[in-house]
Amino acid sequence: GPNLNLLGVREKSIYGTNTFEDYYETLCTEFPDITMDYFQSNIEGEIVDKLHEIGFNYDGIILNAGAYTHTSVAITDAIAGIKTPVFEVHISNIYCREDFRHKSLLSRNCVGIISGVGLEGYKLALLHYIFESKKKKK
Repeated sequence: GPNLNLLGVREKSIYGTNTFEDYYETLCTEFPDITMDYFQSNIEGEIVDKLHEIGFNYDGIILNAGAYTHTSVAITDAIAGIKTPVFEVHISNIYCREDFRHKSLLSRNCVGIISGVGLEGYKLALLHYIFESKKKKK
């Protein structure tokens, strides 16, 4: 999502000091048997295009749409139109921030939402998909 390229630089009191790339490397090391891809864009249309591209052949998508969460009908519609389940993640607790951040357009089309646990929210969403995959195999 937008502005993830500035993690570790912008608003450290809210988003922390680690870059997303460093955190992603940690996730890949911790879960070596899981194939993961990372995509970041500040451009709404590129996020929509990526959802369309991968939304029919992945086991799960973890999406932090940043401020687009509260404004993007296009991303909302893209999530509704794909087959792959999407988990909405926010690093900060959006419900402890400005009022406009309390409303997510995306949530109604997502399998879940994690907000306010920092970068670990991505790991929690990944664990959800791992758990669901094991349930299906039984």
